Amino acid sequence: MKAIQVFEPGGVEKLLLVDVPEPVPGEGQAVVRIAAIGVNYIDTYFRTGLYKSETPISIGMEAAGVVTATGPGVTEVKAGDRVAYCMERGSYAEYASVAAWRLVKMPDGMAFETAAAAMLQGMTAHYLAHSTYALGPSDTALVHAAAGGTGLLLVQMAKMRGARVIGTTSTAGKAALARGAGADEVILYTEKDFEAEVGRLTGGRGVDVVYDSVGASTFLKSLGCLRPRGMMVTFGNASGPVPAIEPLLLSQKGALFLTRPILTYYAANREELLRRASDVLGWIVSGKLNLRIHRAYQLREAAQAHLDLESRTTSGKLLLIP
Repeated sequence: MKAIQVFEPGGVEKLLLVDVPEPVPGEGQAVVRIAAIGVNYIDTYFRTGLYKSETPISIGMEAAGVVTATGPGVTEVKAGDRVAYCMERGSYAEYASVAAWRLVKMPDGMAFETAAAAMLQGMTAHYLAHSTYALGPSDTALVHAAAGGTGLLLVQMAKMRGARVIGTTSTAGKAALARGAGADEVILYTEKDFEAEVGRLTGGRGVDVVYDSVGASTFLKSLGCLRPRGMMVTFGNASGPVPAIEPLLLSQKGALFLTRPILTYYAANREELLRRASDVLGWIVSGKLNLRIHRAYQLREAAQAHLDLESRTTSGKLLLIP
């Protein structure tokens, strides 16, 4: 079968399409014939070596497809089931062997592309808005990259929970998308200082929470956007990893809270996984949550997908099709 692997961390030229043996399911595993693959920033972190892994590095954390075989002890799925999953590396491939407890059966009629686009970013937005900082009608949230794949979903979920949302984007076109998702205010960070604008929009109070997937270029100024005892949620590194800070800075900025969550710890067992996935996929089916797919590429075009993602010119989800 064909798969993308990285034999030496580096640029997009390190993404190589290779022939590898078709996987055989082990204890508690199921083999999925992949129909659509989600592209995420975490894939670039493994490619570049920001996240360490032994070589050859298997790339990809999200996909949807059909179960073709199951290993001993599997009760969650059976051959022929249409499933989606995330949080297991190796999805840039025609087949993948996946822990069966992480496989979610797709709603009837849902396209593989939709399911593959929804799992990682959808459940990330879910835990951010519902668990990391459980938003309510009295809260104001600042969402960076509000027109990105996760950002558009997070804005919608924040509005479902009644919060006021201030988003940041780089262009007028992206600002329109963020407003279409429900953002109350959108700041073009390329034209205005977002820290000053947040102060103006909140009457100097600051926001209750900042959701920041951008990282290095926004982190310190984001701290200045928070009210006293507000929460800084840094969950991505699109502009590079956040630099080291002294804990004393948090007290100087208003006794702030700082967390660096990842989905693994917010979908840590099957019950929690199914609860979040059921909400996300159900909301999409009902039309309550709109999912934007920016572009689908062929598997062999993975390098171009990474280039486009890292350019931060896309809006919505990128997919690969085997």
